[in-house]
Amino acid sequence: MILKFILRRMLFLLFILFGVSLLVFISVRLIPGDPAQVMLGERATPEALARLRDQLGLTKPLYQQYFLYMNNLFHGDFGTSIMSNNSVISEIMKKFPATIELSLASMLIATIFGISAGILAAVYRNTWLDNIVMVGALTGVSMPIFWLGLILMIIFSSTFDLLPFSGRIDITSDITPVTNFYLIDTLLKGNFEAFWDVVRHLILPAITLSTVPTAVIARMTRASMLEVLNQDYVRTAYAKGVKKIKVIMIHALKNALIPIITITGLQLGLLLSGAVLTENVFSWNGLGSYVVNAVSSRDFPVIQGCVLIFATTFVMVNLFVDLSYFIIDPRVRDSQ
Repeated sequence: MILKFILRRMLFLLFILFGVSLLVFISVRLIPGDPAQVMLGERATPEALARLRDQLGLTKPLYQQYFLYMNNLFHGDFGTSIMSNNSVISEIMKKFPATIELSLASMLIATIFGISAGILAAVYRNTWLDNIVMVGALTGVSMPIFWLGLILMIIFSSTFDLLPFSGRIDITSDITPVTNFYLIDTLLKGNFEAFWDVVRHLILPAITLSTVPTAVIARMTRASMLEVLNQDYVRTAYAKGVKKIKVIMIHALKNALIPIITITGLQLGLLLSGAVLTENVFSWNGLGSYVVNAVSSRDFPVIQGCVLIFATTFVMVNLFVDLSYFIIDPRVRDSQ
């Protein structure tokens, strides 16, 4: 049953990724500017520009360029960066772990504080605690990320000098990347001083990036818990003398998890799909800042590769969310 469900979803995801690849391929070629002109400069001769465009394959009809691009994709080749002349997939493999590390740290913060705040707001509905949580959630959704990042940098880095304000690790730290996940690499080397330095660099950008998902998860948790807390089986549990904490965490939260997991998965997919603003504010060398530089330099292969990775990540996270329904809710298994 579950295998059939996975195969059906995977087939559906292939159609989505095909559509994304086509849309991105067309969109990047609508970006104003000429990659050859960017590479050679404004003083380049027409002959040199024409020669470079031919080398890059930009003179071929669009359909031929797309077929060549798809053929390379099927062979695991994302192309070569126009600006750096490096393999796009190798550059992505170096930079994507930074985005994953930042996104997972942010999601950990958002999940812990979002679910906790939502439960408290639901249990103490219409009290001052509920009002504080809802105002905080509204503020978190409305607050510009780049503004919050700058404020945190001013307070914790410039004013009190408690945390570093940019980068993933101190430039004096001696670390040889193995997985490009710095938290893992420092532990593999047994360098706990460098590990703590990575954690300190991670705190501010992770808090900044977690504000929106924390607010969204808190609101969804509150709404889902309120619906469950009004059910008869919850009242029955109270009537039997079951402790309040047990009723909330076992009887209520377990049955409220489906919408919470859905919104959490969507938020994780969005974070993994590029924390562009946060990475640029904190000079975080991840995939978000990489694709921004690619857009400014009209680096078509990099843009196409990064967006395809973002889309793949997002749809795979959604697939795992769907699969989690089988584990949590038996009604989903029965409906398949």
